[in-house]
Amino acid sequence: MRIVVALGGNALLRRGEALTAENQRYNIKIAAKALAPIAREHDLIISHGNGPQVGLLALQGEAYKANEAYPLDILDAETEGMIGYLIEQELINLLPADRPCATLLTQIEVDPKDPAFLQPTKPIGPVYSQIEANKLARERG
Repeated sequence: MRIVVALGGNALLRRGEALTAENQRYNIKIAAKALAPIAREHDLIISHGNGPQVGLLALQGEAYKANEAYPLDILDAETEGMIGYLIEQELINLLPADRPCATLLTQIEVDPKDPAFLQPTKPIGPVYSQIEANKLARERG
């Protein structure tokens, strides 16, 4: 049977956690332990979010002044590959050697005139406290 699972944000990174590879690997390891029994018996497709990760790449890109910031679609693909790699690595460690596992990148086309863009509900990047936001505003303008 083919089963599709969507990993929510907390499966990858808990609110307030630093955006480190170590934290993400730890959280993904927990998710992989729960998913491995399903993957042993079924064709498992995993979808995941990437808001904090793509936000981190965008912030890192801003720090690099030699070139224009990368567009969101490329940052999104980078995080998709990174997260897919982490999930795949943890699952492979838990599955029998003869059970294949692969990461696939996706492309999504959206209507730029979609009225939902007038009221965005899914920000990317870290969430700052009011104190942190004020400090960043003073430092960076």
